[in-house]
Amino acid sequence: MLLVICCSVLFAALFSSLANAKASLNKTTTSNVPIAYIAIIIDDLGYKLKQDQRAVNLPGQVTFAFLPHTPHLQVLTDIANKKGNDIMLHLPMQAVMDTLFLGPGALTNNMSEAEFKDSVVKSIRSIPHIKGINNHMGSLITSKKSAMKWLMDEIVLTDLYFVDSRTTVKTLAEKTANLYQIKNTRRNGFLDHELNRPAIEFQFNHLIEVAKRDGAAVAIGHPFKQTLEVLEERIPQLEAIGIRLISVSELIKQQDKIRYIAQQKNLSNFTQTETRPQQ
Repeated sequence: MLLVICCSVLFAALFSSLANAKASLNKTTTSNVPIAYIAIIIDDLGYKLKQDQRAVNLPGQVTFAFLPHTPHLQVLTDIANKKGNDIMLHLPMQAVMDTLFLGPGALTNNMSEAEFKDSVVKSIRSIPHIKGINNHMGSLITSKKSAMKWLMDEIVLTDLYFVDSRTTVKTLAEKTANLYQIKNTRRNGFLDHELNRPAIEFQFNHLIEVAKRDGAAVAIGHPFKQTLEVLEERIPQLEAIGIRLISVSELIKQQDKIRYIAQQKNLSNFTQTETRPQQ
């Protein structure tokens, strides 16, 4: 009788140990599943208090880009900073269509080097809690070798990162940032180039596809009502589909590792049928 009791206790302990090991293995396996990452930047903030407050209250690690010298910078950046979000300078630069309104702090093609650099420094200083910079418009300026050199001359003196908004295929911004070894990344898509909900949903879904293919992707949107509606609805759903929303600073810090993991996953699954398209 004693032998039966001992065997029963032994088997119970063995089964309990196996169950715990299986649960631990499942937990480890789940936590190690590769996840895709996205960063979302909301541009053009600082002028419209009510609209921009809704934007900075978006859920998750959205990154917020503020135009320099705008009237609501302090209150809006304080909200975003308290939430732990990245804050960027959305630096105005002259476009090919030079009739477009750029606002204060704009970098133009007729500036001297000294004027250009002085304007960059003043714009950086105007943004509380700043972590990075991206270009507002700039289809002309970002294609100018001298202008991009002047810009990076100033950024390299800081700890700021740079995001190339890629408003032209002729942009030299990312290339120049790399030459200066400045932390940087590029936009993969615009969420609201067409301002209607189906188009924004389409671009959001495309962002997810790019992230799953490449490991990470960056999108730019604006504080339009339609854009904010989509983001308020879709951001809380991301984790359930294997997508993690992170700040731009975190994406830049991890992007080499993220790309390597994505490449290994694609190779192991034999699913990569074409080279990554240039943008």
